[in-house]
Amino acid sequence: MNLEQIEALDGRYHMNVYGRQPVAFVRGEGAVLWDTDGKEYLDFLAGIAVMSVGHSHPKVVEAVREQAGTLTHVSNLFYTEPQAVLAERLHDLLGWGKVFFANSGAEANECALKLARRWARAQGSAERSGVVVALGSFHGRTFTTLAATGQPHKHEPFAPLPAWFTYVALNDEEALEQAVGDETTAVLLEVVQGEGGVRLATPEYLTAARKFCDERGAALIFDEVQTGLGRTGKWFAFQHYDVAPHIVTLAKALGAGLPIGACIAREDVADAFKPGDHATTFGGGPVPCVAALAVLDVIESEGLVARAAEAGEKLISMLSAATEGNGAVGEIRGLGLLIAIELAGDWAAEIVGKALARGLIVNNVTPNAVRLAPPLIVSDEQIEQAVEILVGILSGYGDAS
Repeated sequence: MNLEQIEALDGRYHMNVYGRQPVAFVRGEGAVLWDTDGKEYLDFLAGIAVMSVGHSHPKVVEAVREQAGTLTHVSNLFYTEPQAVLAERLHDLLGWGKVFFANSGAEANECALKLARRWARAQGSAERSGVVVALGSFHGRTFTTLAATGQPHKHEPFAPLPAWFTYVALNDEEALEQAVGDETTAVLLEVVQGEGGVRLATPEYLTAARKFCDERGAALIFDEVQTGLGRTGKWFAFQHYDVAPHIVTLAKALGAGLPIGACIAREDVADAFKPGDHATTFGGGPVPCVAALAVLDVIESEGLVARAAEAGEKLISMLSAATEGNGAVGEIRGLGLLIAIELAGDWAAEIVGKALARGLIVNNVTPNAVRLAPPLIVSDEQIEQAVEILVGILSGYGDAS
């Protein structure tokens, strides 16, 4: 089918919830995608930080193919080896924790919030229900995780939402201290706000969050759905700081495009859950779990955590040097291979469209910020190509600032 035929089918039969670009992809390999016309694109979005090991990595493909030929699903009423082994691998990466597998980041965050409340009740605090979150955050699209998302404009179409959330400014320690009280069950934070414009929490803010949680008996939850598994140059973004959470959530990169999320909690917190407290039909199925195991193998064997740190430094350095003196560029920031170009005006959508026309995939996370999140396997040559395209586009906005 060509693009026009696909667009026609989508327009007639699919709910109108996505602002899609006028491209349909049919194949991917590494950091490259091809559309229905055979045009080649350099993928610097990786399915929104999902395809960290690149498209169609042979080890992931083979693991999925083999598992799909033997067993795809039995439900969580029974044991499967891939799920048990993956839980052990995630525990070993963190050095602690028990795991619940879900289908997505939103589900992993939902689990974390339920577990935090269950833990509070196990400690004799049945009246607790409050959760403190940061403005600019994004935690999912379910009613609860949407309410947890610190972006009021996303709330408006669905109000009223669950009302037990308190929103504080990112990196405002005083506001955080005032918000965390005796009624608080959890503080839910992103170490790097991806959808909020790639904004980094400060070490002081995260340290204060853990301190306030410990003082009030609340759970500190780090949402690492976008930042986890090497993207920031560490296995987990919180490892850049001397702060550990009670609960951490993962998804995106874990399954290399297959639906899997994980909620990992410190053992004493995890043990607050009892049989029947939480469940899922598909979460932790054999096929997504073997894909995740292959992803972890690739990240380890190919040294992709260190590569993300190195490539991220190169990308930020090259962009900063090439745009120095360009008044259209306000700031280039990021951690590892999660990077934003902040603009002096609301041109992000225009720039994304122009980049796509030139064969580069990036996206606009805010009206004035363009996000880059390439696969961790991206080459130096591909980084140079992307910088050349972006700098060429940005040069046309210098006078507009």
